[in-house]
Amino acid sequence: MSSTLPKIAWIGLGIMGSPMSENLIKAGYDVTGFTLEQEKLDRLTRAGGTAASSIAEAVKDADVVITMVPASPQVEAIAYGPDGILAHARPGALLIDMSSITPQTSVDLAKAAKDKGIRVLDAPVSGGEAGAIEAVLSIMVGGEQADFDEALPIFEALGKTIVLCGPHGSGQTVKAANQLIVAVNIQACAEAVVFLEKSGVDLKAALDVLNGGLAGSTVLTRKKDNFLQRDFKPGFRIDLHHKDMGIVTDAARNVGAALPVGAVVAQLVASLRAQGDGGLDHSALLRAVERLSGARV
Repeated sequence: MSSTLPKIAWIGLGIMGSPMSENLIKAGYDVTGFTLEQEKLDRLTRAGGTAASSIAEAVKDADVVITMVPASPQVEAIAYGPDGILAHARPGALLIDMSSITPQTSVDLAKAAKDKGIRVLDAPVSGGEAGAIEAVLSIMVGGEQADFDEALPIFEALGKTIVLCGPHGSGQTVKAANQLIVAVNIQACAEAVVFLEKSGVDLKAALDVLNGGLAGSTVLTRKKDNFLQRDFKPGFRIDLHHKDMGIVTDAARNVGAALPVGAVVAQLVASLRAQGDGGLDHSALLRAVERLSGARV
């Protein structure tokens, strides 16, 4: 282990957090992790990291603290309070929140951390589980240029497209736009799949040729097999996309932006969740279209 690299504390070792923390270990970083599930901590130690028994233990000696948890309430739970990051991280530490949360939560966190002498970046990601494993995530960052420059080598071990989008909260705003585009794109693909199948067309051939033209997209490339095989094992759960559609519709309302198609897709995601499909991959929007079309589910 190179002693010149910053010591990293990683809080939250889920579908995204586990492979991301492992990529930092592979890049030579000393990573101490904390999460609620013991098997995830065991996975981290097998990969060469150190498991901590609490947030306080994980962050106390860290130069950089990275958080990757599901939503705003979890970020607030791990950041604030007597057992939280702000109470135990050392002054001068850099806190990088890579969760997808409301822009306002990021702004508030940066303000609260500043009082403790802790610097903050919001750095949500896009690319899903596959992007996390392959270290090709898109990382959208909000915060100060100097802090971004310091964090850049860490981001480069995790992703490929890394952009400072503006002040605190900007990363989350761009991530919300990302989730809007992805959901609408998946919905359009799902509608096309049902239309093609009901028309008796060879679905694999159709999706291959569509993906080679203007209708092609990263979404179609990544989700084609999910559609073809009806494999909805979660890379990114409907539950989380439901949360994100709430963030984008709320934030758009606050700034006076109309999202007519986004609002409809937000409702379709909500209905899928209400039908018990919240734990499935977001490509399961196909199931909602099938139900509406009287096709197989």
